[in-house]
Amino acid sequence: QVQLVESGGGLVQAGGSLRVSCTASGRIFSRYAMGWFRQAPGKEREFVSFVSWTGRTTVYADSVKGRFTISRDYAKNTVYLQMNNLRAEDTAVYYCALGTGGTREWDEYAYWGQGTQVTVSS
Repeated sequence: QVQLVESGGGLVQAGGSLRVSCTASGRIFSRYAMGWFRQAPGKEREFVSFVSWTGRTTVYADSVKGRFTISRDYAKNTVYLQMNNLRAEDTAVYYCALGTGGTREWDEYAYWGQGTQVTVSS
């Protein structure tokens, strides 16, 4: 079984920055992609970013491109999402996910964290 634990969410003013982290433990695949999704109140879960198992491929939603950066630390089994120039519309619960292939589709990921709240005040 794989466990994912997110941390680093919080309250920030518009234009500010936050970094959220997600650490995986348990029986982790030797090759896995990690992604970030978010869900705002009353809205569907949406793709934010993923990084391939090699780390060479990163993909971002258009809404965050140029502001967010995904990275991973293999030694720590951790993926990070650095969020800069945050906007009120970035307010959501952010979830990390682990899967065998990088994709924008949430149902392609087998394991999920519990989520961390990010709130951006305008």
